[in-house]
Amino acid sequence: MPLDMDTRTQLVDTVRRFVSERLRPLEAQVAEQDAVPEDVLEEMKGLGLYGLSIPAEYGGLDLSMEDECLVAIELGRTSPAFRSAFGTNVGIGSQGLVMFGTEEQKAKYLPGIASGEIVTSFALTEPEAGSDSANVQLRAERQGDVYVLNGAKRFITNANRAHLFTVMARSDPSKPGAGGVSAFLVERNSPGLSVGRPEKKMGQQGAHICDVIFDNVRVPVENRLGEEGQGFRVAMQVLDRGRLHISAVCVGVSERLIADCVAYASERKQFGQPIAGFQLIQGMIADSKTESMAAKALTMETARKRDAGESVTMEAAAAKYFASEMVGKVADRAVQIFGGAGYVADHGIERFYRDVRIFRIYEGTSQIQQVVIARETLKRGG
Repeated sequence: MPLDMDTRTQLVDTVRRFVSERLRPLEAQVAEQDAVPEDVLEEMKGLGLYGLSIPAEYGGLDLSMEDECLVAIELGRTSPAFRSAFGTNVGIGSQGLVMFGTEEQKAKYLPGIASGEIVTSFALTEPEAGSDSANVQLRAERQGDVYVLNGAKRFITNANRAHLFTVMARSDPSKPGAGGVSAFLVERNSPGLSVGRPEKKMGQQGAHICDVIFDNVRVPVENRLGEEGQGFRVAMQVLDRGRLHISAVCVGVSERLIADCVAYASERKQFGQPIAGFQLIQGMIADSKTESMAAKALTMETARKRDAGESVTMEAAAAKYFASEMVGKVADRAVQIFGGAGYVADHGIERFYRDVRIFRIYEGTSQIQQVVIARETLKRGG
């Protein structure tokens, strides 16, 4: 449920201060060492960041989608690697359980997820199933009161830190496509489950993605999420929410970059005056500001619609599409405004340029969002 205005203001202010005082000074170190310091992770747990979206009865902050987006915008003002440390707990790693879990499943896992004691991960992508998420090949064969899982997942965020995976697997090989897929809660210490080395990536150092291998992993039937064959539905509903969260993060990053550009352009002199006085620089700042405001308006309006119980599949896709493309353009202009200084590593601008590139790919590529938007628009008669 939504927070009252005072509590919301207090939470947003607390997160804003934490980001500016604690996280921003560590950005270069995290990128260099490819790790978020343990004491920072503990502080994040203390602030309740791991449980933003978890119901209050299980120890979470139970934020509405609108409140979660406001917090995500603040978290966007620093390296995305920090948010990624707990992002799966708030979004795709836990929401299947929140939406579709039984009372027993929720009581068993949600308190630990909310406190950050349990880190969650969402295992959908495979070598042959990413955008085509109904093409899951990981097999889940029913044997009495267990399912036996065999196969592999790829590029799974937080896999190396996760204690609990939400796994999409094909439980009915006779049904191709979405109908044969089920969702499972799989514990990290299950015999036969192994996690590969973190991949070297273009950006977001400090946030890790790994392969997850399933070799005859036995999962009790009571760890299935929802009914058999409901896995694709679980994944899609989880992604609606995740897409809005990412949209808000993109808005936060763009606001950070615009502020950095304004500060730099006001100081940097060429031809005897600050470059902020030149209209072509102003044009880049104006475009960035306008697009950022538009993305924010679309994201917040969609969040409020979702809170009101409306279906937002199209709107969430549109927000994710627009916001992730927008932040890519803003980061590109930021490099241009900083000039040579934007290309070298001193200001962190080149790092953000690399960091934001993934936003147009994960939780559904821009092309998948276009397909969703078109499909829903055609369905609604325009």
